[in-house]
Amino acid sequence: MSDQAVARDPYLVKSVVHASRLLSAFRSSGEALPLREISGRSGLPKSMAFRLLYTLERCGMVEKVGENLYRCSVRPYKPKLYRLGYAAQGTDYQFSKEVSLSLERAAAAEGVELISLDNRYNPKIAQRNADILVREKVDLVIEFQTDEHVAPIVAAKYREANIPLIAIEVPHPGATYFGANNYEAGLIGGRYLGRWAKQHWHADVDEIVLITLERAGNLPKMRLTGMLVGMKEVFPRLEQCKVFHLDGDGKFGQSFEAMRRHLRYSKSRRSLVGAINDPSALGALRAFQEAGRTDSCAIMGQNASPEGRAELREPGTRLVGSVAYFPEKYGAEIVAVALDILHRRAVPPAVFVKHQLVTPDTVNHIYPNDGLMTQGLPA
Repeated sequence: MSDQAVARDPYLVKSVVHASRLLSAFRSSGEALPLREISGRSGLPKSMAFRLLYTLERCGMVEKVGENLYRCSVRPYKPKLYRLGYAAQGTDYQFSKEVSLSLERAAAAEGVELISLDNRYNPKIAQRNADILVREKVDLVIEFQTDEHVAPIVAAKYREANIPLIAIEVPHPGATYFGANNYEAGLIGGRYLGRWAKQHWHADVDEIVLITLERAGNLPKMRLTGMLVGMKEVFPRLEQCKVFHLDGDGKFGQSFEAMRRHLRYSKSRRSLVGAINDPSALGALRAFQEAGRTDSCAIMGQNASPEGRAELREPGTRLVGSVAYFPEKYGAEIVAVALDILHRRAVPPAVFVKHQLVTPDTVNHIYPNDGLMTQGLPA
């Protein structure tokens, strides 16, 4: 129960509400917690938590078992079974699949119900799915949809229903953002791509091509801005280089066609390519291969998805790197944020994931178990 709700209700006794919050911090029989953990779980200031613990100890409801450890003497509070709604980006996309699987695992581990729908990378379906989740009266929604122009419409549906919202990767008005630190991820990839060009080509690069995802809006586009800044930071000669923007819509096929059209007119001998994600990076790479110009490109991806990592293992690949986002870890972090929101704990407006550069030299070290994923599958 929020402090605002307590303040509005004249019949509620605040001290009892605070005591119930404190007792709810103990989640299992025999669990011993330090003051700091109790304060964090209950959302109460340490000074208030200490006074309540002292009082409850005197009443026999809490037992002090160490210098700074407390154990609940009454039956542990059984938390409400929350129902979380999840609208996936699309089950045909590997990154989205990994996010979905990790969310399913995390929800099961926390004992919450997860109602999953598929946005199928389609703005109209995303709006219909929002209506369904509102009708289901879920406690919180986790939204993974790509279209920036639909984000305000979807967010408004949840806001009107008083349902909190977490938006994955693409910001939605009023939602807690969870996902990439796009500019930082771009810088990581761009700096490496610039160093690669400086080391292998020495001379000037003829062009820089950025494969965009226009409908996702400005925040995801920041990873390409960061990539461009990172390249020029380590290879200042690139300031004089022509820069082309091609919209690949974040997909392999569209990125392949966009790069194929570009190569019909481009006479560049050396091209640096920064892509919004790995499907776009691989689409661009296949276009260079088709044109017989593979050696004239160096490409940096984003996401370090399984198909990108497979390409990084190919001898002599011109996909020189990809920045990892680790979607297989998203679920536990997102569910933790969701429970914090539902328990009225303080949550920052944006929760960023960690990024790490993956290259042909490091892919097996960072992802040593990739081979296990393909064992037993038909050739």
